[in-house]
Amino acid sequence: MNYQEILEKAKVVFSGRLPKNLKIYITISLGWIIFIGYLTWWNGLKSPMLDKSFRWDEWFWFGIVPAVAPYIFYYIWKKKE
Repeated sequence: MNYQEILEKAKVVFSGRLPKNLKIYITISLGWIIFIGYLTWWNGLKSPMLDKSFRWDEWFWFGIVPAVAPYIFYYIWKKKE
């Protein structure tokens, strides 16, 4: 995949011409990432430890990875046209 193909796909994504089911999937993924980020932040605040900072590693592994993995599997297993 070259740079021009990636640029064309990015234009389609940001043009608003996505199918309705893809918009729903992306919304669910972003909602999951935000929800896990909130839970990570809340657990950091309520932690009995002195370190109250945001745990980026937890947010990445429990928020980002599960939300992006289905798209990666779809891209790997989709049939070539």
